Amino acid sequence: MSDGGSRIDIGSGEAMHALATELFPICRSITGEGVRETLRRLSTHIPMELVEIPTGTTVFDWTVPREWTIRDAYIKNAIGERIVDFRRSNLHVMSYSTPIHARLSRAELRPHLFSNEAQPESIPYRTSYYQENWGFCLPHEQLVSFEDGTYEVCIDSTLADGSLTYGECFLPGDQSDEVLVSCHVCHPSLANDNLSGISVATALAHALHTRQRRYSYRFLFIPGTIGAIAWLATNREKTTRIKHGLVLTCVGDPGRFHYKKSRRGNADIDRAVTHVLRQQTPAGEVLDFSPYGYDERQYCSPGFNLPVGCLMRSVWGQFPEYHSSADNLTLITPEALAGSLSVCEQVVEILEHNCTLTSTNPYCEPALGKRGLYRATGGSHVGDRNMARLWVLNFSDGQHDLLDIAERSALPFSVIHAAAAELEAHGLLRR
Repeated sequence: MSDGGSRIDIGSGEAMHALATELFPICRSITGEGVRETLRRLSTHIPMELVEIPTGTTVFDWTVPREWTIRDAYIKNAIGERIVDFRRSNLHVMSYSTPIHARLSRAELRPHLFSNEAQPESIPYRTSYYQENWGFCLPHEQLVSFEDGTYEVCIDSTLADGSLTYGECFLPGDQSDEVLVSCHVCHPSLANDNLSGISVATALAHALHTRQRRYSYRFLFIPGTIGAIAWLATNREKTTRIKHGLVLTCVGDPGRFHYKKSRRGNADIDRAVTHVLRQQTPAGEVLDFSPYGYDERQYCSPGFNLPVGCLMRSVWGQFPEYHSSADNLTLITPEALAGSLSVCEQVVEILEHNCTLTSTNPYCEPALGKRGLYRATGGSHVGDRNMARLWVLNFSDGQHDLLDIAERSALPFSVIHAAAAELEAHGLLRR
């Protein structure tokens, strides 16, 4: 486990984009050295423990697979030219491809070639994790140019007993109750659907590391699906402490925000993110839970039913660059990454400061003017600060928390929280 040493500030959009740029060339999959190398680099920014779960470990209804290692891959034409080359793009090889070195006719090779006719210039991303196969991915415009003849095909890979690796950053707080932040680290060179979530999660953990925390925070950098299942299976006793959770993915493109609710639908995390997204321009869209998507579906499986939602900008599968070489570093922007981090920080502020208060003077309004808490001249608009005080006093009845009041008043939570702090300091509210 690394304590991060002298950590670099990665809180700016430019720094997060630089981190994504650094990680982009690494060939990642659900197991292997690419994941370890990615996690080692993240550990220079945040405290990180690398956990290994051996091949063959039973995790609920699943089994940790063999570890995949790839060294090189290519297709050569009749004159020995590499016309498909893993060295140029790691997307050219279907992830978890079994080894092969052979000379094949075009007809023999064709079932192992994958393209996307709808995106003819892009290399699609394909996997075959749990059924042994091999394949190459290439632009459709290149596929249709393949001529009859013999091709040399090589995938220099290994499937062998090893382990699944995930990274965990735990930041203890004043309470043992936890906020979970999870992102997947199993995709190769895909910028929005992989590296944006990794970069924003790392920046958020970095920001939280040096501040006082009410909650404890657990950041998981895990292979999709099997990683979340493995963590849940081996950490069941910890799940009871998770009170709020977010999966981060596709948070680097300039699209407007989307939030997929937890299975519960009305958890505090659902309310907090919804409130923050209403303040965005344009306002974000809130989606109901569905049992398909990212690892929120594992955390929200009925046996756990954890309060975990999924924050995105463009929704996975609904932007044209999704799962292709077009999801590159030009798709994500420093401004979008910074905006996504800001949303996460605002959500954290709500979780950290939300509470239920009771007015010490519930019979009619207290005289705020004599306490210096109301404008001296009447007759004009009261303003947000004064309105926030009135809303807080009226609804601090022991039944409504500050987030309730922010939602009802349509004022930002930060304004409601500041008003409550003032009123509490003047003895007009009590916990």
